[in-house]
Amino acid sequence: QVQLVESGGGLVQPGGSLRLSCVASGSIFSIDTMAWYRQAPGKQRELVATITNGGRANYADPVKGRFTISRDNTKNTVYLQIDSLKPEDTAVYFCNAGNVLTTARVRLNVWGQGTQVTVSS
Repeated sequence: QVQLVESGGGLVQPGGSLRLSCVASGSIFSIDTMAWYRQAPGKQRELVATITNGGRANYADPVKGRFTISRDNTKNTVYLQIDSLKPEDTAVYFCNAGNVLTTARVRLNVWGQGTQVTVSS
C-alpha cells in the first residue's frame, strides 16, 4: 500500500535546529494535504503544521515563526525545518498524509512511525 517514513530527529540543545523529513512510498497516485503532528510524553497528539499539494502552509500558534513546513511533490516528501528549539518542543513527531489516492483509486489516511526530537542541554 502506502508507507510514510520519517527521519531527522535527534538530541539538540535549546536554540538549535533540526530538519525532519518524511518520504511517502508505495502505490501512490496523488497526495493532498500533508501534515506534521507531535506527541509529548503524557500529552495528546497535536497538530503542528499542514501543507497542501499547492504549497499553502498553516501552523499551530506555538510554532509560528520557528517551524517551516515544505514539500517536494516530485519526491513525495514533506519537510519540517525546526529552528530556535525549546525544551517544550520535545516530542515524537509524526508525519501524516490524510488523503492519499492510490493507483487503485482507494483513499487512505496514512501515518508514519514517528521520529523523536529531544531538546535538552
